[in-house]
Amino acid sequence: MLIRMFLATTLLATTTVAHANDRYISKPPIIISPDLTAPWVMQLTGEGVQPAVSTRRVIQRQQVQQRRVIRRENAARVEQVSAGGQARNAIKSKFDPMYLPQTVSYETEHKAGTIVIDTNNRFLYLVLGDGQARRYGVGVGKPGFEWAGAHKITRKAEWPTWTPPQEMVAREAAKGHYLPASMEGGPENPLGSRAMYLGSTLYRIHGTNAPWTIGYAVSSGCIRMRNEDVVDLYDRVAVGTKVIVI
Repeated sequence: MLIRMFLATTLLATTTVAHANDRYISKPPIIISPDLTAPWVMQLTGEGVQPAVSTRRVIQRQQVQQRRVIRRENAARVEQVSAGGQARNAIKSKFDPMYLPQTVSYETEHKAGTIVIDTNNRFLYLVLGDGQARRYGVGVGKPGFEWAGAHKITRKAEWPTWTPPQEMVAREAAKGHYLPASMEGGPENPLGSRAMYLGSTLYRIHGTNAPWTIGYAVSSGCIRMRNEDVVDLYDRVAVGTKVIVI
């Protein structure tokens, strides 16, 4: 009896080991994905085995995220431009170097010391004589405010006070722009750093707080210059200087 029990136990143990070994005779292959930058669950693959996350889905997710980032950056950029650049456009933000002061050839019948303003080409010439002139870029009267004529400088002022005429105040108020009755001289003053008054008119040659407008027809008839340029001209001319506007 004991012998039978021993033989049965031995046979059972042998069969169990055989079945256990049979389960591991053919082990599933482990193949490493060539894309070693993929998540580790995507690197384990093999015949009949699909990874939990596909490479295509990961790439698509990354592309969606990149588009979201780009949209956020573009929105922030537009908001920044809208907040800081409402009063300026691409043209106004640039100053053409051709309007910088320079000495040029200039044949004229006018005597040295005369100022000639060419409103069509946006240049002011200070005649030097001997066929030369010092040329500056200017801003001139907008359509409907052009004028021509000959005057003399009757007054000069440094950092002048601006008192807009009543016609201008009424005109701007009709457009919803309300001008001050008067503004003391300073960097924000539309007359800029210097002003030279022409005859008994309301017209002046003056500086500006908007230098990007030089070269354009934007004023109410005055001749505007960059502040540094009007200072240079101011120091070269005196009260009584003849000014010809063409």
